[in-house]
Amino acid sequence: MLIDTKALVLRAVDYKDSDRILTLFTQDLGKVTVRARGCRRRGSPLAASSQLLTWSEVTLFGYRERYGLNSAEPLELFWGVRQDVEKLALGSYFAEVVERVTGDEQPEPALLSLILNSLYALDKLQKPQPIVKGAFELKLMALIGYEPLISSCAVCGALEPVEPRFDRQEGLLRCGACGRGRGGEGLALTPAILAAMRHVVYGDPKRLFSFRLPSEDWKQFGRVCEGFLTAQLDRGFSTLDFYRSLMGR
Repeated sequence: MLIDTKALVLRAVDYKDSDRILTLFTQDLGKVTVRARGCRRRGSPLAASSQLLTWSEVTLFGYRERYGLNSAEPLELFWGVRQDVEKLALGSYFAEVVERVTGDEQPEPALLSLILNSLYALDKLQKPQPIVKGAFELKLMALIGYEPLISSCAVCGALEPVEPRFDRQEGLLRCGACGRGRGGEGLALTPAILAAMRHVVYGDPKRLFSFRLPSEDWKQFGRVCEGFLTAQLDRGFSTLDFYRSLMGR
């Protein structure tokens, strides 16, 4: 059975002398594992589409719950990401997270759009990496069922909390005073960071990165979004560790 779809390579592992085992995030099938036979041979028509973070039109051959890559035509290679080691590390982190939070053969169009838009923002929009990274992390958590409660203080109900703080373990927003004595005061938010978080969670997904955040808030925005993701998923990521090492963290 031949299946035509579009797919992003989330992971690529060399196999035998000339093959690769690919984890593809497809438009129609969701996440699937695919064998790309001969893709590492010189001149292989599958070579470009068998690289990490390549978005392609593909034809898969399905047989007894296994898939092979029959043909592929690259649509986007994200060259601006590939040619920058920091951006490539960040894109690899996006891919690892998406691979870990998605089930096999479960179409996830919103998640697919999120990672593609995030790679595009790194590649073409020249958005600051902390902005793209934080927005990706926060939106992803909302999409997979961990939407943070940041519309108002979880204790007093204030729409604009005084000295707002975010509890990454519970995913709640509280005023500074309201958070005291509740197992920790949480991470401090400036009004600009809170506005950015609300834009990411509640705003139009097509305008995910269309918010402004003062450069002095980038680091804390990143701490909050990354801390929420790692706390809720209760795990680390090797690609995140590598990205941090590049950024001197």
